[in-house]
Amino acid sequence: MSKQELRRVEVLTEVLAGRRTTESAAGVLGVSLRQAQRLAVRYRNGGGGALIHRSRGRPASNKLGAGVRELVLELIRQNYRDFGPTFAAEMLQERHGIEVSRETLRKWMVGAGVWLSRKQRRSFHQPRLRRESLGELVQIDGSEHRWFEQRGEPCTLLVFIDDATSRLMQMRFVPSESTASYFEALDGYLKSYGYPVAFYSYKHSVFRVNKPEAKGGAGMTQFGRALAELNIEIICAKSSHAKGRVERANRTLQDRLVKELRLDNVCDLEAGNASSRRSSLASATDSLSLPQPLPICTRRLNLPANRMTDILCHREQRHVGDQLTLAYDRKQFILERNEVSEELGGRYVDLYHFSDGHLEVRSNGHVLPYRVFDKDQRVSPAAVVENKRLGHALSLIKARQDAKQLTKFQTNSEKNGYRKKGRTIAGAPSATRAAMEMWKSPKNGDSTHPHSTTAISYNDKTALQIQRRYRFAPTA
Repeated sequence: MSKQELRRVEVLTEVLAGRRTTESAAGVLGVSLRQAQRLAVRYRNGGGGALIHRSRGRPASNKLGAGVRELVLELIRQNYRDFGPTFAAEMLQERHGIEVSRETLRKWMVGAGVWLSRKQRRSFHQPRLRRESLGELVQIDGSEHRWFEQRGEPCTLLVFIDDATSRLMQMRFVPSESTASYFEALDGYLKSYGYPVAFYSYKHSVFRVNKPEAKGGAGMTQFGRALAELNIEIICAKSSHAKGRVERANRTLQDRLVKELRLDNVCDLEAGNASSRRSSLASATDSLSLPQPLPICTRRLNLPANRMTDILCHREQRHVGDQLTLAYDRKQFILERNEVSEELGGRYVDLYHFSDGHLEVRSNGHVLPYRVFDKDQRVSPAAVVENKRLGHALSLIKARQDAKQLTKFQTNSEKNGYRKKGRTIAGAPSATRAAMEMWKSPKNGDSTHPHSTTAISYNDKTALQIQRRYRFAPTA
C-alpha cells in the first residue's frame, strides 16, 4: 500500500471508532464528503485491501503488444543503433509504421543497453602529472574577450603558461589569433626565457594543418615551420581539458585583468601591452604557482637578430613565369632584369613577408629587386575565416573598402568629351535657336550681334557650323 492509502486507513479507522466525523475525515484526506462516505463504506466491508486503487495490477488500455518491444529493439540494433530515442521513434513510424512514444522507446533502449543517458556518456579526464622541469612544456592559448569592456574593441590575449609551475610566462594583446600574432608573442618569450622543449596548444589552424588535402607547406603551418627551424616541438591537445592550466588562467584573467585595466583606464592594445599591471599579475601568479623545480630545461638564444627575423615571418615559394612575374596576395610582382633574375623563368623563388609589412623575394639567399603591378582584382575567391578571427577580418575588410577609391562610371558620350549643361527652362529658346534668330534678324547698332563692327566676342568656327547645318546665309 502507498502512503496515501495507509493514511486513509488511519483516518477511516478513527471514523468507524467514533473518534472523528466524516466531515473532518474529508477535510483531512482532501476529498469531498461524498467520497469520504464511499471510502468509509468500502473500508467497513472489505478492510484495508478495499482502499487500494482498483486499476493497480491491470494492464494499461494503450499498452503495446508483448512482441512489439522485441521487434522494435531488434530493428534499432540492426538499423538505428547510433540513433537517439526521438529520431529513432520518428524513423520507426516513417519507415516501419510502428508508432512508439519517444519516452517509452527511451526506457526500452536504456533497459536493453542500446542507449546511454547524457550522464552515463560523460567522459572522465584523468589528471596528468606535471612536467618536472621549468621550460620543458609551455601551454599556449588565445582568449577572445572584451578586455577593455566598452572602452575599446574586443581583442585576444595570448597567454603562455609553464606546465611545471603554472607560472604566467607571457601575455600579449593582439587583434586576433593569427600566425603573425603568435610570431610576435613567441619572439618576446624566446628573448625573455630562451628555447623551451615543446609548446602545448589546441588544434588551431595556426599550429596544425587541419586539411589533409592542403597543398604546399610539407604538412606544416608557418608557425610549425618556424618551430622546426628553432628545434622546438609543437604538441596539439585533443581536448581543452588536456591543457586545463592555461584554460583556468584565462578564466582568472577574464575576471581580474579586466578590472585592473578598468582601474588604469586602459583602452587599446598598445596601452594594454605597455601596462605595468601585467607584471603585477605575473607576480600574483608566481605567488600562487608551485616552487620552481631544480632542473631548468631551457636553452638560451644563440641566433643573430636578422636570422630570427627571417625565421619568424611568413614564407612561401612562388613560381616565376617566363615574363619574370609572380603573384602573391592578389598582386603581381615583376622582377627587375639582372644576371640572377634572367635565369629564374619557370623556377621557384622564396617570398618573405615580414611582420612590419615589407616583402622580399629571394633566390638562393640573394634578395631580388622587384616592382609591384598593383592591379586589384575585381573578383576574388571567397576567404575562409575561422570564427575567432571573424571580427578582425570584418574590420580589415571595412577599412579596405573605405580606403579604396571608387572609379566613376562614364558613358561613351562622356568619354568623347560631352558634358551635361542642365535642362533648358520651359519656353526659353535653346542656344542654337537663339543664334539662328540673331543671324536672321540683325539690328543696327547692336554691339552683341556677331557681324556688328563693335562685337566684343565671336567664334567664327561656330558661325560656320551653324550656317552649314541649317543652310542659310546671314542677311545683309
